[in-house]
Amino acid sequence: MLKLKQKFDLHRDVVSDILRKEASVCRVKEYSGAVDTRILNIERDGGILYSWKGATGTTRIGKFDSNTKQNKLLYTFDKQVCVSSCSLNKEETLLAVSLAQNTRGEERLKPISKCLTLLIEIHPINNTKVLKAVDCRVKVQFLHAETDRRSVLESHLLLLTEDGYVDLYHVMLTKQEGYRVVMANPERLLKTAERIVEDFCWLQWDGHTQRVYYLTHSVTHTQDKFLMRCVQFYPNHNCETMLEFPLEFPANLFRTVNFVNLGFDHYHEKSPEQEPLRMKVFTNIIGSMCVCYSQHLKAKQEVIYTVLLVHKDCSKTFRVSLGSEQKATHLHPLFIPIGYHILVYLQDHFLHCINTRQQEIVCHSLFLSGLDVDLGLQSQSADVTVLHSEEESSGSVLDLGSGRIHKAELSPAFLLKILRAPSRCPSSKTDPQRMAALHCLLVYLGNDPNLELKITEWLFDNVNAFDSFDQIQEFILASLYRISYEKSLSLDKVLPYSSVLDKKEIPACLLEVPGVLCTTELHIEPVFKGKARSLQGFWSELQWNTERTKYLDADPNSRYRTSHIQADWDKLRAERRPSSHMNHIEENTKKVLSMVDTWCLDKKLVPLFQEEDHQHRALIGLTVDKLREHLNRHLPRLGKKKIDSLVVNYVAKLLELIRHMLESAWLKFKLGPRVLCFKQQGSPGEWSVFHFMFRILEATRGLCLPLPPGYHTLLAVFAVRCLPQPTFLQYVDHGFLQLTETFVSRLMTDLDNSDANERLKFSILKRLPEPMEQRIYHMWDHPVSSAWISRDYVRTQLEKLNKSKGFAFSGRDKPGFRPEFLPLTYLAKILSDIEEQAPNPFEEQENVDARFVEETALKQTLILLGFEGK
Repeated sequence: MLKLKQKFDLHRDVVSDILRKEASVCRVKEYSGAVDTRILNIERDGGILYSWKGATGTTRIGKFDSNTKQNKLLYTFDKQVCVSSCSLNKEETLLAVSLAQNTRGEERLKPISKCLTLLIEIHPINNTKVLKAVDCRVKVQFLHAETDRRSVLESHLLLLTEDGYVDLYHVMLTKQEGYRVVMANPERLLKTAERIVEDFCWLQWDGHTQRVYYLTHSVTHTQDKFLMRCVQFYPNHNCETMLEFPLEFPANLFRTVNFVNLGFDHYHEKSPEQEPLRMKVFTNIIGSMCVCYSQHLKAKQEVIYTVLLVHKDCSKTFRVSLGSEQKATHLHPLFIPIGYHILVYLQDHFLHCINTRQQEIVCHSLFLSGLDVDLGLQSQSADVTVLHSEEESSGSVLDLGSGRIHKAELSPAFLLKILRAPSRCPSSKTDPQRMAALHCLLVYLGNDPNLELKITEWLFDNVNAFDSFDQIQEFILASLYRISYEKSLSLDKVLPYSSVLDKKEIPACLLEVPGVLCTTELHIEPVFKGKARSLQGFWSELQWNTERTKYLDADPNSRYRTSHIQADWDKLRAERRPSSHMNHIEENTKKVLSMVDTWCLDKKLVPLFQEEDHQHRALIGLTVDKLREHLNRHLPRLGKKKIDSLVVNYVAKLLELIRHMLESAWLKFKLGPRVLCFKQQGSPGEWSVFHFMFRILEATRGLCLPLPPGYHTLLAVFAVRCLPQPTFLQYVDHGFLQLTETFVSRLMTDLDNSDANERLKFSILKRLPEPMEQRIYHMWDHPVSSAWISRDYVRTQLEKLNKSKGFAFSGRDKPGFRPEFLPLTYLAKILSDIEEQAPNPFEEQENVDARFVEETALKQTLILLGFEGK
């Protein structure tokens, strides 16, 4: 399920270099002594700080640059010390170190309370300032704000203590002799300390966003609660409390202070009993915030964890049963961010991939147990730390035991395996896993064209719908959602994401996971405390998302439903005359098709987009219009220009998806242009493609989505080649097949006039609407076609006659009068008189003389009377 890609190996990238340096110091060829290398901290730029024991009884601190892959020695202590916290300023001129004091000489230390915190000049090594000497742990962390200034003569350092407070030191620097950077007025440094946070019991530092999240216990006359707060540091090093919301925990939960993302203290180990709660906050730059935590239970047969979705104004608590024979050897699962998923991993037990954007029903999250959940980590989960960057789509995993950092990614191969796995149990039992795997592949990993091709191949191989969902509808909606979900988080609530949500009754198998109990709590009530000017970037997006969530939850029609345009489409099809509305719809269609043309620069395998399909052109334009109207109503903040671009891309992508599905079928059976030929019987491969196209038609009709121009023509051609004539005509009569003008005209010209083909052509002509019928008859070189032209001509002329006055029949006065068949003679006389009165009576129709009309009419009369051939 999870693929780990190695980014850093302590032994490969650091230790081998250290051994060479120590060998040089000792003047030996190879150094074989123990160096006891330990990772201390990871800074915002990706630099990894570490310490090691020198050969001469020293402790050295170095930095590995993740960009250049080079190691640099920062500082050397002249004796062996225990570094419990360490941080380096951005300019690499100051080093802050917190040392655990040793009371037994050179003996390896056990955890003790006394701590010494130093600020050291290292460019060059010149001065050391004592910041703290206290009886509690102290964490140090420099702020690394982005700046365009080349030379920065100030640094800002956070000191975070186990006593529950945070101080900010503003360190002013000065240059001497052009290259020496030293502290200015170090004696006044302690007096400038600024108290930032007071009385916390849990704290997390987020270096990439320069934020501090902390939990404080608030006790009033009426309430006893915990409050989660966030402090944002700005490039000018000012800070502000931006957010606050309550969390419910037992009052005595925190017996010791917890630090998260503040380096690695190898001299202060906690037993599992000392960590009753494990919690972490994950954010995304487009405005999502997830607070994940698990609580220690004495009964180890189950695990409880909560994912609080601030951007969705709700929290979900999961209680997972491990079975009567299973016991959790590790009390807390790992929380790993992967895109907009949170992976909850309990070693040897389960892996839960939680969808944090579409959390309404559990089938959009993937739950696995058993052998599928081994991540391949060498250490126990207690020794694994999750690293997270708001800008990155995937989190990283640091295995402290092996000293390796892995980038965590979802495995497409494993997700495809879930889709393709044969069912060993009823389909409804495996449908939720297939649904979740399909959405992970399409939305999170779907930008890969090769992966999309593999999914469309799977759709073709599993053409029949599953018990609880239509996989083609899910493929279409999830893929369409992918092109817009990165634009704004609020689109989650207004765009269609899954066809399951439109069902009147969602299948029970999609609402529950065996062994997992989920409870949802709404309205967590976040309070934004920052000033209006401060709510920019992430904070502005988060506030907007929480406000939109409340508004959209209150509106049952906030999510766009494609089926709602059915009535508008029926009304549009009924319009016969051009109108301003029709012109507007056509302009929408032109925008979409022009975009499709720019995407389809490669060789087109499938003959689509090559004809005018007036019906579906209207549906294309109407879909753009209705979707644009919906987004403008519910998300005006995006702006009309952005919304217009989004909806045109959305509909163009829909047409492209259908083309891609057919291309996979074309490639599978190596079909070519011969599929448009009527003279050959359909092959087994073509019959399979025909069945697949019918499933696509069924799926899009269920969602009232347009098809590419040419789709109905191609489907009708396959139907003629693959179906018996009576079945084909039944499909037409029941509306499954649409007779397009392109299809009928090719049929009339390509098929000869054998008895079977004549019957087919006659049957099709009877089913055509009148405007198309008039155009098609002129294409068929056949006596019946000529007869139809004659009848149409006669009807037109007689209608004109009815409008004229004073016309009398005096046929006996005319030469050549034939009384054999008086009705026919009368008709011929009328037509002759009309021809005499008008020089061009046929008005751009084919010229038909009266004699031909007489003979044709007589033949048709004999046929009707049953005298033909007698």
